[in-house]
Amino acid sequence: MRAERTVKPKFIFVTGGVVSSLGKGLAAATIGALLEARGLKITMLKLDPYINVDPGTMNPFQHGEVFVTDDGAETDLDLGHYERYVSSRMGKKNNCTTGKIYHSVITKERRGDYLGGTIQVIPHITDEIKRVIYTAAQGYDLAIVEVGGTVGDIESLPFLEAIRQVRTDRGKENVLYVHVTLVPYIGTAGELKTKPTQHSVKELRSIGIQPDVLLCRCDRPLPKDIKAKIALFCNVTEDAVITARDVEQIYELPLVFHQEGLDDKIMESLNIWAGEPRLDAWAEVVEKWKNPVGEVTIAIVGKYVNLRESYKSLNEALTHGGIGHSVRVLHRYVDSEEVERQGAEALLKGADGILVPGGFGSRGVEGKIAAAKYARENRLPYFGICLGMQVAVVEFARNVCGLPAATSRELDAGSECAVIDLMPDQRGVVEKGATMRLGAYPCRLSEKSLARKAYGVPEVSERHRHRYEFNNEFREALTARGLRITGLSPDGRLVEIVEIQDHPWFLGCQFHPEFQSRPMAPHPLFLDFIGAAHAVSRGQVAT
Repeated sequence: MRAERTVKPKFIFVTGGVVSSLGKGLAAATIGALLEARGLKITMLKLDPYINVDPGTMNPFQHGEVFVTDDGAETDLDLGHYERYVSSRMGKKNNCTTGKIYHSVITKERRGDYLGGTIQVIPHITDEIKRVIYTAAQGYDLAIVEVGGTVGDIESLPFLEAIRQVRTDRGKENVLYVHVTLVPYIGTAGELKTKPTQHSVKELRSIGIQPDVLLCRCDRPLPKDIKAKIALFCNVTEDAVITARDVEQIYELPLVFHQEGLDDKIMESLNIWAGEPRLDAWAEVVEKWKNPVGEVTIAIVGKYVNLRESYKSLNEALTHGGIGHSVRVLHRYVDSEEVERQGAEALLKGADGILVPGGFGSRGVEGKIAAAKYARENRLPYFGICLGMQVAVVEFARNVCGLPAATSRELDAGSECAVIDLMPDQRGVVEKGATMRLGAYPCRLSEKSLARKAYGVPEVSERHRHRYEFNNEFREALTARGLRITGLSPDGRLVEIVEIQDHPWFLGCQFHPEFQSRPMAPHPLFLDFIGAAHAVSRGQVAT
């Protein structure tokens, strides 16, 4: 019997220098898209230096969105970029933090795995980091590994040392280092400055890593003489200095980087032979975004609107829905606390659709409830996600079903009219980390519902992240007044989707559909929601 060929993966490590927020995640995802378009089987991994085990308990204002995978991992938002750019699905093995690494090593030490040896950063911590990298890469042609933080940070040093060792372990022909850096334009001098990049590369080289490719973030194309200067002082070839200029739409990046020759350079350096990338689908996405046939305004009524990264996947899913209809989606961010102070009419008037996203805690919830009421009474398309569904149920119970005390157990622990309640298996939970209903669960859809029409299939799988659920004690009272339960768990116990019977488009879902939306494959609910909003913008919906 012929043995199966064992794939020996190659590795690309993406680091960043000078300042944070240079776009390492997008750069890594774009590289993945380009190489996948050449026929390679790609996976991706994010290494985060913070000591939290995962970002699940971190403040959205500080860290941004928590991205949830099918297998229930709470991960860094960059994994959302990865899934939107490459076809491989991410999971628990694709995001690793310092906290996870140390937890694993300490657990092994307590168990006696090290036979009483002295546990040190080198080799034990670095070996554990390499084990995580190699495990994630199994079965793939290429693993793209992003190291979070900025070169020079103390907390990222073990990760950098580990990836330095990988080249020794696997051979230089199988490892490539890509460094994302900054080339600022100083307006008063009228010059692009290369010194920040030089210092960043110097810092990286001081710990034993010579970058092979430099992605230079800038607001304009790099002239040839600037590229030559960077190449000379950073010890790379001139064709390895890539202009990573600002773009209007992030889905242009595969096209821009290909024009810069990035994927050709990577293929040459790693000695990979494949055909030219097929980028037609990316070009079509960009074309539809740049030349829309119309536009819609979506009011996003949230608690974290001052940091747009808190709703990263949501924002992108709305954009995808617009691309699916060849319309531009204008995002109007509305602070739900301001809705409480100023009223829904003042802040939501003129919107073609209203979206209320997820969130935790009582702050600003009454503003979200007011937004749901405004959408229901004014017959505007309403899309409620997670908490957005729950507030829609509370609003309906209060103002349609005559239950003025209706609320969520999250808002009032002692309420006798909690139409949203803790899941039974959550009532004894004390620890906060990774204890919610997390990951993908099946959902059965009712016939002749908005959801069934949008999906086109009787059963779907969607990702969850919540502790509270629709209280089944109130099913009969609410459905009797026109609330439709159109999505249920297969056993019929958990309410997943609600709609309003006599409304043009009103849907709330307990799950997070934004996590599965892609630029070339918009999520069905977002696609349908934007379609309904577009009809409003054209005056085609009955009032």
